[in-house]
Amino acid sequence: MPTISKKGYNMPQSPIRKLVPFAENAYKQGKTVYHLNIGQPDIKTPQIALDAVSTHSLEIIAYSRSEGSEEFRQKIAKYYEQHHIFVDHSDIIVTTGGSEALLFAFGSIM
Repeated sequence: MPTISKKGYNMPQSPIRKLVPFAENAYKQGKTVYHLNIGQPDIKTPQIALDAVSTHSLEIIAYSRSEGSEEFRQKIAKYYEQHHIFVDHSDIIVTTGGSEALLFAFGSIM
């Protein structure tokens, strides 16, 4: 019967998982906890996105470019332009979530 290797047994717990008991304890004390780690979205998925996924005929939906597709970044730049904020699409990086965006933002100013 297969067993877990020594390396597997000795693998340390992730830093985020180490913090979970502290967060749970704070909740029990009635404190507000702001999770700045990866989590579940708390906003409704737009119907257009649900429709696009449900009618997609490919067997595999591949990842896009890590910085976001050029077309999408151009549309973001156009959106900002409508609000009198001018940014070149090549200076826009699309992130997979808020944590990654915060990491990039803080990394760029520190």
